[in-house]
Amino acid sequence: MHWHNIAVAQGLTFRRALKGHEEGHGDMSEATADLHPTLAGETITLRPLRADDLEALHAAASDPLIWAQHPDPARHLRPVFEKNFFAGALAGGAYAVFENATGRIVGSSRYYDWDPDKGEIAIGYTFLARSHWGGATNGEMKRLMLDNAFRRARVVRFDIGRDNWRSRKAVEKIGARFSHEGRKEFNGVALDYVFYTIEASQWPCA
Repeated sequence: MHWHNIAVAQGLTFRRALKGHEEGHGDMSEATADLHPTLAGETITLRPLRADDLEALHAAASDPLIWAQHPDPARHLRPVFEKNFFAGALAGGAYAVFENATGRIVGSSRYYDWDPDKGEIAIGYTFLARSHWGGATNGEMKRLMLDNAFRRARVVRFDIGRDNWRSRKAVEKIGARFSHEGRKEFNGVALDYVFYTIEASQWPCA
């Protein structure tokens, strides 16, 4: 039986079910786990994304309003989501975000662009199901990722589409500061972006 169903059928907490899955399968090397570990919080758990998460993750992403301010607004469609989001996420650094109370996937976020010389890493490709907008979930997710990132990084960067005001307000809420504007290529098209940063010296748990 899949670990997710075990958690539901036996009434286990999500974190106990996840722990048993990892111990039983051992499909993540110690080095990878150290850089990109499972992050357990009070209401959510971030587990490194796997190929078999596609259906559950797309279910969380299938609401068109999630992507309405995104440069890729058709991402709620499964073929677009799989090609433009999920394939890249599997390349590394991505998390599936689970609601501890139910074991349900409610979103995703990702580490990328690690520069060991600068001590800089980016956090992005983040989305949450609308059932988790406006509450504590985004803040808890970012705190877990930032606490982990600052074990090595000196700076964390957020790259956001210039007109994506929802995401801009979300990173400002956790203390990120506007750095500069610039352009990034997305699907062969140069788009306007804004860049925010948080330095380790600004982060209380660093």
